[in-house]
Amino acid sequence: MNEDQWQLTAQALSTITVTAQPDNEPVVITGIAEGFRCIGVGTDAAVFQSENFPEYAFKVYAEGKKDKLEAEAKVYEQIGQSAYFSTCYGRDERMLVLKFEQGPTLFDCLLQGVYVPEQAIVDVEKARDYIREIGLNPRDIHLKNIILQDGRAKLLDVSEYIKPGNDFRWEHLKKAYQEYYPIIDGKPVPFWLLDTIRKWYHHWNRYSANFEEFMRIVSKQLNYRK
Repeated sequence: MNEDQWQLTAQALSTITVTAQPDNEPVVITGIAEGFRCIGVGTDAAVFQSENFPEYAFKVYAEGKKDKLEAEAKVYEQIGQSAYFSTCYGRDERMLVLKFEQGPTLFDCLLQGVYVPEQAIVDVEKARDYIREIGLNPRDIHLKNIILQDGRAKLLDVSEYIKPGNDFRWEHLKKAYQEYYPIIDGKPVPFWLLDTIRKWYHHWNRYSANFEEFMRIVSKQLNYRK
């Protein structure tokens, strides 16, 4: 699909409005675009797939999030071709056109009881190393930004890689995997529990003095559900 084709296809999404929500909650989608289905929702954008061109993903940003769009487009341009990331084919004023990546997110894996192998953790580490090598900063790496493809990891949403500093989200996730993932043992985790943990983590300094204490609280909940 060339640029004229994807721009024409993207026009059908003009009937869709994506609105950001406070307190790090997922965006809200209003409207219907015939021939499209929503395949992902984040805190800044929603992703749609076309029935006619299923190999592409159209990431529509919420109103007021153009800075995020600009940042992600710039990062994808700098990443180029990498086995650890998707490909950006183009953009307009409100969306990016990306390669559709098959596979569940790690969040979905926990919901469905799909085993997450250690190789996926290794892949994320290698992806982070690559990002540093090209002068960017790997941030905002969490369960919904990593997909599993045949036991290997691929990272999504690279918009924060231009920001300085470490948000420690990946370090905490990796630590949780190493120390607490065996508790799950491939069993599905209820959505309400995962969503509660997500909200706790967003405000975790209100609930515990350190990450270890936070994880002890989570571990008790997981053991309770076994």
